[in-house]
Amino acid sequence: MSHPRTAPALAAAVLLLTATACTTDGTATRDAPTPAAAVAVTGPLCAALPTGSEPGNPTFLAGQPADAALTWMPTLTTFEAALRTSGALTDLDTTGGITILAPTDDAFAAMFSDDTWDTLMTRDHQKLRTLVNAHLIAGAHTADDLATAGTTRTLDGTTLTVTRTGPSIRLGDKADTVCADYQATGARIHIIDAVLGPLPATADGTGHRAH
Repeated sequence: MSHPRTAPALAAAVLLLTATACTTDGTATRDAPTPAAAVAVTGPLCAALPTGSEPGNPTFLAGQPADAALTWMPTLTTFEAALRTSGALTDLDTTGGITILAPTDDAFAAMFSDDTWDTLMTRDHQKLRTLVNAHLIAGAHTADDLATAGTTRTLDGTTLTVTRTGPSIRLGDKADTVCADYQATGARIHIIDAVLGPLPATADGTGHRAH
């Protein structure tokens, strides 16, 4: 007597066996997904930023698009708003990757007065775009890559010298990384402590500005 259902049943059994693994006590378990490799960031500000399993931690951000990753960083609200308002977010989709030198909110407050910043954000978008481009580098480069090269060129055409200063790198003898080597999809993000670019400082020293 023939059993036409035998072959399909055997095939199903083989698939079930290959989809499971056995523990030491013989209990069948499904294969666990491989956890994401931890992302190491360096610099004096890193300890004050999300770590471990906190929302916005470096390993979580590694799986995010660059523009989304920036929204999770509590010290970068001014830069993220400038990036979005200037329209430079399109540059972050470059197929070759992008490096972002992101000044902290304190760096922007020390650089621009409220009036200057309001003008940039509401009317003078060409200057804002130039300012943002001064913080973008083609290609996704680690801090070590930049320091080894010794110089780098930003999207606004400026060539910056890059030197190693302990756990940080110094850019253009003006800004230091305070938490370097965040990863995002196709990007590296280095948080810096000063604003780069050609615009003059207009801050009055109060350090107050709404973001």
